[in-house]
Amino acid sequence: MSVVLGYDESPGAVRALRVAIEVSAAFGEPLVLVYGAAAPGAVGEEAAAHREALHEAGRAALDHAVQVADESGVRTTVELIDQKPAEALINAAQRHAARFIVVGSWGESPLRGALLGSTPHKLLHLSPVPVLCVPTEA
Repeated sequence: MSVVLGYDESPGAVRALRVAIEVSAAFGEPLVLVYGAAAPGAVGEEAAAHREALHEAGRAALDHAVQVADESGVRTTVELIDQKPAEALINAAQRHAARFIVVGSWGESPLRGALLGSTPHKLLHLSPVPVLCVPTEA
């Protein structure tokens, strides 16, 4: 089994990283760090440039998360996936037999999340794997 974390360096994700490390350490399981990097509907050269920018941001974010997990002694696997975040997390959780998916919330109201489709909101409704949603610190 494993623990899957959606990580993008947002304030909610930074706090979720700390919680995911604690959970991984408590269960003695690896932490799978996931960045969903689906580019919006651009085409041609614009799409390629946007995709590369998303991948660059994802690699930087995941490198930071790996460093923090390494300092805590937690084993990690990194996945940069060309899917929307919720879809990427669900797929990674299924492939890695995840015990939990951990995500941070970023202060969105429940109504805004429902209307705009926040990743935590989507996961809570679509994931067959339990979701641990970590609120941003006050």
